[in-house]
Amino acid sequence: MKDGWNLWHGCRKISEGCANCYVYRMDAEHGRDPATPHRTAAFGLPLRKNRAGEYRVPSGSTLWTCFTSDFFLEDADAWRSEAWRMIAARPDVEFIIITKRIHRFHASLPEDWGAGYPNVRIGCTCENQRRADERLPLFRAAPIAHRFIVCEPLLEPIDLSPYLDDRIEEVTVGGESGAGARICDYAWVLGIREACVAAGVPFHFHQTGANFRRDGRIYAVPRLHQHDQAKRAGIDFSPITKHYTP
Repeated sequence: MKDGWNLWHGCRKISEGCANCYVYRMDAEHGRDPATPHRTAAFGLPLRKNRAGEYRVPSGSTLWTCFTSDFFLEDADAWRSEAWRMIAARPDVEFIIITKRIHRFHASLPEDWGAGYPNVRIGCTCENQRRADERLPLFRAAPIAHRFIVCEPLLEPIDLSPYLDDRIEEVTVGGESGAGARICDYAWVLGIREACVAAGVPFHFHQTGANFRRDGRIYAVPRLHQHDQAKRAGIDFSPITKHYTP
């Protein structure tokens, strides 16, 4: 089972990729202030049980964690230790955390973290070269058992080659969605893909974004088709198959 675990909701914009944040759009539609984070009713989800005494989140599940905020958000420092305790208590569940705040990785880190919990995958986002150069050295140095890079929304060409090695389990790339979405150029996607091929790092083209440029032409891609169009490009890469048809 793949599902979401939204411990707290709301965030603060910190970089270029945050400009058209979907959380801000969603909260604006409901008259909420996204810049005032709060714990949600789902906070204790991993440890909740049904009447039969079984965990509501079954063994073998994957939980996308904190998807309407940032797990390392400053406002959540008081809650994070408890979140880590719940994660440690469910080694049979995989937790996926994506962050723009890798510089705060050590805030409230549990004492038994060691080289990283084996059931936690952490993704570091970098939407442009500036953020890649700022965040990825910290990311590579952090004690994390499973790590991946997320270039989404991709806003310009990024040279990831200095940061790719066998510690990076995947690079995911995607364009920006929603009103006011900035252009994602296919050439930028292919550039990152080629760096991954050279380094033997798996690559996944997640979505085109709403405004996708290829060979100089800009395509308006409806939200419904952004993932399908990326898949149809056929450029995902695994070092096992090493298959690519441009």
